[in-house]
Amino acid sequence: MEGTRRRSTKSIHDHKLVDHDESSAVIGPKASDALPLPLYITNALFFTVFFSVVYFLLTRWREKIRNSTPLHLLTLSEIAAIFAFITSFIYMLGFFGIDFVQSLILRPSPDVWAAHDDEEDEEDLLKEDACIVPCGQALDCTAPPPQKLTVDPIVVVPSPPLKPKAVDEVPFPTTLTEEDEELINSVVAGKIPSYSLESKLGDCKRAAAIRREALQRITSKSLSGLPLEGFDYESILGQCCEMPVGYVQIPVGIAGPLLLDGKEYSVPMATTEGCLVASTNRGCKAIHMCGGATSVLLRDAMTRAPVVRFGTAKRAAQLKLYLEDPANFEAVSTAFNKSSRFGRLQNIKCALAGKNLYMRFSCSTGDAMGMNMVSKGVQNVLDFVQNDFPDMDVLGISGNYCSDKKPAAVNWIEGRGKSVVCEAIIKGDVVRKVLKTNVNTLVELNMLKNLTGSAMAGALGGFNAHASNIVSAIYIATGQDPAQNVESSHCITMMEPLNGGEDLHVSVTMPSIEVGTVGGGTQLASQSACLNLLGVKGACKETPGANARLLASIVAGSVLAGELSLMSAIAAGQLVQSHMQYNRANKDVAKVSS
Repeated sequence: MEGTRRRSTKSIHDHKLVDHDESSAVIGPKASDALPLPLYITNALFFTVFFSVVYFLLTRWREKIRNSTPLHLLTLSEIAAIFAFITSFIYMLGFFGIDFVQSLILRPSPDVWAAHDDEEDEEDLLKEDACIVPCGQALDCTAPPPQKLTVDPIVVVPSPPLKPKAVDEVPFPTTLTEEDEELINSVVAGKIPSYSLESKLGDCKRAAAIRREALQRITSKSLSGLPLEGFDYESILGQCCEMPVGYVQIPVGIAGPLLLDGKEYSVPMATTEGCLVASTNRGCKAIHMCGGATSVLLRDAMTRAPVVRFGTAKRAAQLKLYLEDPANFEAVSTAFNKSSRFGRLQNIKCALAGKNLYMRFSCSTGDAMGMNMVSKGVQNVLDFVQNDFPDMDVLGISGNYCSDKKPAAVNWIEGRGKSVVCEAIIKGDVVRKVLKTNVNTLVELNMLKNLTGSAMAGALGGFNAHASNIVSAIYIATGQDPAQNVESSHCITMMEPLNGGEDLHVSVTMPSIEVGTVGGGTQLASQSACLNLLGVKGACKETPGANARLLASIVAGSVLAGELSLMSAIAAGQLVQSHMQYNRANKDVAKVSS
C-alpha cells in the first residue's frame, strides 16, 4: 500500500500552480477594490461605517419603541443610514466570504467540504486531485479535457460527503409523543381540565409542558421567552403555585456587608429596578464605617380577626366581655394552642360594630410567618365558644380587622408580625465623604419630605422615602409573601443632629414586618439559598422563632441603609443622575463599573 501512495513531486507542484493561476483569472475584482485606497484604509472605512450605522439604527428604534412610534415611519437620516448599512454589509460579506465563494466555484463536487478538514491531510490531497477542474470549465456543463499529469495508479475509496461544521447550532425542539398530542388536544377542547394534569400524569414537569403548549395553541401567543427547563415543579405542587407553565427570572444582587448588632450580613435583593442595590449598598457602607447599626425587637405576634354576628348588639357585647376577661383567657388559650406546638395565644382585642363582633387574635408562631397557624387556632376558639354562644353566626374567618395585605391603621398602631426599631449614628465626615451631603440638609429634608410631606398626602404608615423598595426586594429573594409588603413597609424614618450638628442619628421604626424562615416559598431552592446566605435558613432548633426574628431585624437594618442613601442622594441632587447611570438599558458597562 505504501507504493500506491507515492506520487511525482513535480506533478503535484505543477498541479497547484495551474489551480492558483486559473482561479485568479476567474474571480476578477475583489471587495477591497471598492475604493481607490489602500486595503487597510478601505477596510477601516467600511467597518467604521457599518458599526456606526448599526448603533444609530438601534438607538433610533429603541426611542421609537419607547415613544410608541411605528418602526416603518422613516426619517431621511434613517433612510440614508439603511442605505449605508446595506452597502457596508455587502462589502463585509464580500471581504469575509470571497475565499468560500471561490471554493464553491472551483470545487462543485460534494467532496469540497473535505478540503477544509485539517485532520487528514493526505486524504484531502488525494480528493483534491481527484475532483479538481480547470477554472474555465467550472462554469460550463461540458466535460473537462483530459489532464496531462504524471500520476501513479491510486486506489481511491469513495467516502460520503462531509457537511460544514455548524456554529452555535440550535437543537431541535423535543418532538411530542402521540400521547402528549392527545392530551394537549383534550385540554384545548376542554375535555381535560388543565388543573388535573399533575394528578393524571404523576409527572409535574410533563404536566407543565403540556399545559404550556395547550395555552399557546388556545391563545395563539408564544411563550418562548418564558423558561420551562431548569425548575423543580415537584417542589411547588400543592403549596406554592397551581397550573404552572414556567417561571420568571429575577436577578438577585447583594448589598453589604450590613453591620447589624455586631455581625455582618450580605443582603440578597431580587429586583429589576436599577440603582436600588447600589444605593442600599452605599448606605451599608456608611453604616459600617460608623460602627454599625443596632436593632431592637419590640413585638412578635401574627394576627387573625374573624367576624361573627348575633341577633342583637347586646349579645355581641357579651361575647366581647367574655373574651377580654382575664379569668377566661386560660380556657380560650388552651383551645387555641392545641392546633400547634409553636402557636401560642398572646391576647385578644375586640371591636364592636352594631351586632357584629370583630375579634383580633394575636399569637406567636415560631419561625413560620404564621397565617395558617393562627387561622387554625382561631377556628378552634370559635368551635369552643360556640358551646356557650350557640346563637353566634360565623360570617368569616377573616373580617379584615387583622389586617392582612392592606394598609390599615390597626397594624400601624398595634403592630402585626415583628415590630422592630433600628438605629445608627453616622459621623459627619462619612456624611460628607460617602453620602456627599451634610447633616443639617439631611435633617431638614427628612422633616419636610418624610414627615410633613407624608402628612400632607394623608399617608398611612408611609413616613419614609422608599422602605417598600428594600422590603419587596428582600421578600422576593427569601421566599416571603410579596403581597405582605403592603403592611410590612409601614415605616417612619427619623433623623436628628447630634454633637452640635456634627453627627447624624438616623432610625427606622417598622411595626409590621411579616416574615418567616419555614413554609411557603422559603423551601424553594433559590430562596432557601438566600436564607442560608443570611444564616437564617429553616427553623432554629435551640430557640424557636429566633431565625424569623433575626430576618426581620435584617430587613429593618437594610431599610435603614436604603433610607440613608436615598435621602442623601435627594439632598445632594443626585437622584436623577444616579438613575440615568444605573437604570438605563443603553450604558457603557466600563464606565458604570468605574
